Amino acid sequence: MTVEASAFWVREPGHGEIRDETLPDPGRGEVLVRTLRSGVSRGTEALVFRGGVPESLHASMRAPFQEGDFPGPVKYGYLNVGVVEAGDPELLGRTVFALYPHQTVYVVPATAVTVVPDDVPLERAVLAGTVETAVNALWDARPLVGDRIAVVGAGMVGCCVARLLARMPGVDVTLVDVNPARAYVADALSTGFALPEDAPGGRDLVVHTSATSAGLQLSLDLLAPEGTVLDLSWYGDTQVQLSLGGRFHTDRLAIRSSQVGTVAPGRPTRRTAAERLALALDLLRDPAFDAVLSGTSKFEELPSVMADLAAGRLDALCHGITYS
Repeated sequence: MTVEASAFWVREPGHGEIRDETLPDPGRGEVLVRTLRSGVSRGTEALVFRGGVPESLHASMRAPFQEGDFPGPVKYGYLNVGVVEAGDPELLGRTVFALYPHQTVYVVPATAVTVVPDDVPLERAVLAGTVETAVNALWDARPLVGDRIAVVGAGMVGCCVARLLARMPGVDVTLVDVNPARAYVADALSTGFALPEDAPGGRDLVVHTSATSAGLQLSLDLLAPEGTVLDLSWYGDTQVQLSLGGRFHTDRLAIRSSQVGTVAPGRPTRRTAAERLALALDLLRDPAFDAVLSGTSKFEELPSVMADLAAGRLDALCHGITYS
């Protein structure tokens, strides 16, 4: 059979377009998936759309099923939920998540899809890749019962990290953001909320996700002595400036990085990436994550939607894309 597909591409920095292509039949061990919903990972995808991926990181920033190269033309994205229409008989008709770009229908190895639990709505399931990042962050951070923690930056990743932390016994979590409207999200996630100037100090751990120098500096300032900042931000080609002449050395503060490309140290021999993603989908049974979903647009509107997100004209956490 012949299957026609349409996909969103960044033609060049700042300009997107919809391109058509013809797909091959799924081969042995492959499945054909028709997309039901995808999500825009605002921080990373806006960076890609603007052409902000440094040349030195072109290889490491590739998405699993990316086509083309940075800065463009490039097909990029990794939050996709669809239904299996052909291929592996055990997966036929199942709703699955895949780390695939925004495309109406696609063919991938059966091992590249993860079945979505029946009680996880498809619109929430698009958060699986982000919750997977949050899971890896907690494996990196190793928070303890009773810790006082701040999450600086109430974007998709920050909100998902905050929700997982809020489920830990005795942990005091404050979500910090410059946007006062994020207070309602914090309430839905069962965390505290503070503007930067009101954020409580003495934190045992601060998770930073704002991708700004000011946010990283605030994260250090909020730490208790010998505390740690876990930085999940992706800065691209943006230079970061910090003031390290104050408490940084005297209070033995620490900054650690975390990224989802590999399973966190200490877990690789016990957890695979596939198990980590399955865990993320299981955690998405929690309806509190619906607070991270903020608006939808049609697939055909993606070129203008991405331009608005990248320019800051569209305020969103996870912006959903619907398919006819």
